Amino acid sequence: MLINQFLILGAVLFCIGVYGVLARRNGVMVLMSIELILNSVNINLVAFGHLHGGEAAVVGQVFALFTIAIAAAEVGVGLAIILLIYRNRTSVALDEVDMMKG
Repeated sequence: MLINQFLILGAVLFCIGVYGVLARRNGVMVLMSIELILNSVNINLVAFGHLHGGEAAVVGQVFALFTIAIAAAEVGVGLAIILLIYRNRTSVALDEVDMMKG
């Protein structure tokens, strides 16, 4: 497979993720869109690492693992915040978050 196919896949996933972050009002859907963005970055890291071969392939995969770890931490913190918003407002709509005080 050519690197162009991986880059196109990464670009499509990134565009879908950005659209989801900008267009969605549900907090869970926004978190899923951020995950799509991070997964597109992982695809690009591994593809460019494989393109350069040798040690660069391992470096791309290591950076992808770091990105996965950051994504896991983001999900943990993000879901905790979303659950607290749901407890206070009984809704996860992000339009209502700016009405919270304190």
